[in-house]
Amino acid sequence: MKLPRTPEYSPTDVEKAWEYADTNDVIDAVFKYNKKYLHWEELKWRELPVDPLYVWILMKTFRERNMKYVPFDDLQLKYNLLDDFLENLHFLDKSAAGSISSGLDSLPQDRNQFVVNSLMEEAIASSQLEGAAVTRTIAKKMLREKRKPTTKDERMILNNYATMKRITRIKDEDLTRELILEIHKTITNDTLEDPGDEGRFRDNNEIRVFDMRGNVLHTPPDFALIEELIGKLCAFANNDGGQFIHPVIKGIILHFLIGYIHPFNDGNGRTARSIFYWYMLRKDYWLFEYMAVSRAIKDTKGQYSRAYQYTESDENDLTYFIRYNLTAVKTAVGNIQRYIEKKQKESKQALAILQQSEGLSLRQAEITKSLIKKPDKPITIKEIAETYRVAYATARKDLFHLEELGYLAKQRSGKEYIFIFKGLKE
Repeated sequence: MKLPRTPEYSPTDVEKAWEYADTNDVIDAVFKYNKKYLHWEELKWRELPVDPLYVWILMKTFRERNMKYVPFDDLQLKYNLLDDFLENLHFLDKSAAGSISSGLDSLPQDRNQFVVNSLMEEAIASSQLEGAAVTRTIAKKMLREKRKPTTKDERMILNNYATMKRITRIKDEDLTRELILEIHKTITNDTLEDPGDEGRFRDNNEIRVFDMRGNVLHTPPDFALIEELIGKLCAFANNDGGQFIHPVIKGIILHFLIGYIHPFNDGNGRTARSIFYWYMLRKDYWLFEYMAVSRAIKDTKGQYSRAYQYTESDENDLTYFIRYNLTAVKTAVGNIQRYIEKKQKESKQALAILQQSEGLSLRQAEITKSLIKKPDKPITIKEIAETYRVAYATARKDLFHLEELGYLAKQRSGKEYIFIFKGLKE
């Protein structure tokens, strides 16, 4: 894909474009494609009633009328609040405060497990976005069993998981230079070519963002400006005075700014997404603790990259980047809704197992239910302890009890037991 560009045009071109301002089919095209908020690279291939340049000039003119500006250093960031943005933000506000909460409350035994699972999904997907070549199955098994990573890619995932858990505990703290460095150090621990880069801002201008063909997508600001820019970013994050920006949009802007400043030699994307999560939790969007937004981003990685490029190539118009991220967040919310529906159905199955079996706790019934779904998958005590957030001794008691009842068979594997599902009692 060629790097996106926007066309240069002269005062004469502007005058010519305005000659079509009273032409119905031209104005229809202007409003149609502004509603979709097409970039020039998308618009120029459309079938249009006049030269695409004139349609673009009129589109830009109408965009400026409702543009909101976010001054940041020498950047003149701006964005439009599109109708679908307002719809998505309203949907997210309602979901975070109402319907999904009641759905989760109906699954008390699953809630902690869901948090753990979501943090794992986010850690895995965010690492895979940065090139970690580990499957979800292997990564989840490592995290659940608390196994030490054996490769750099596994270490990336474990680091991300530790960072996500840390963010849930520091959500009420202000964003500071030190906190950003701490997040970066946790994310990059034992994964960088130069260990001295962990938790330290870059001290050179050698960093560029490239595409797969070697084209330069982004040249970050001079490293000498990083301290000042990070200070301004923290002030922007912590101060809600003056101009109101919807919290979700402000979190997305913070995400963009970390990517733009690119303060580190490596780990900028993971740090940016972590700070986005921090801001959402800080603003009481508790639902984000249950959401794996990076999984939605990973599935549309090309669009994620283009959203950055479209914004920077079109006078720092953040509308492209906000649109993409709101779509990813909505996808993540949809995943939660489907999860709740699935778990409510499975809870009925677990209750049926409980009613048919004597001496099972609800958690033991849940474990049995999970084994029914994957009967060939061995499990360990460590895995159960991590999945259900219980003590090792409690997990051991659960599995030994299920073995006594005839649901499981246990085998020695080194210093630990593995348990194999035998089936339900007739």
